[in-house]
Amino acid sequence: MQADLSPVITATAQWLTRSFPAPGGALAAALCEAQARQAVTAAARLRYPTAMDAALVGLAGPGGSARLDWVTGADAGEDAEAQPWRTWVDEVVASWAACLLTDPALASAAVTALTGHAPAEFRRLLSPGPSDRHAGALLRHPDLLAPVAALHHAALRARLDPDSTLVP
Repeated sequence: MQADLSPVITATAQWLTRSFPAPGGALAAALCEAQARQAVTAAARLRYPTAMDAALVGLAGPGGSARLDWVTGADAGEDAEAQPWRTWVDEVVASWAACLLTDPALASAAVTALTGHAPAEFRRLLSPGPSDRHAGALLRHPDLLAPVAALHHAALRARLDPDSTLVP
């Protein structure tokens, strides 16, 4: 199923790392990308938990980055048409990933909901080292990510709450 979500994961992680880039050189950029990819992967698996969900998003498309660009003040404008990867950015997945990057307890709950434990696959998301923290300084900054995280924070909380119901 993850392979079916790879365009969404790749594009959404790319949007995050371009919007909140790593300070420094190539190593910092790679560490920042790894953290973004892990957060986006967890968020995408939560958002599209079944093979049918993944197939439907592949068929219909996730919606693109326009609203995210507007919310962050990084409107791509005419440049967006020259970057077709932006059409594969999923706003909800980006918002949920922002929540996971800025809230360690929520990230732990999300990964546990997915796997039942904290696998090494999500190590940089769950327990970043000093190099990860430096590389992800902007990517994990709660104030900077707040507008993105706030878009769908309640939906993520509801998804992770096993006692929530669909009808209030």
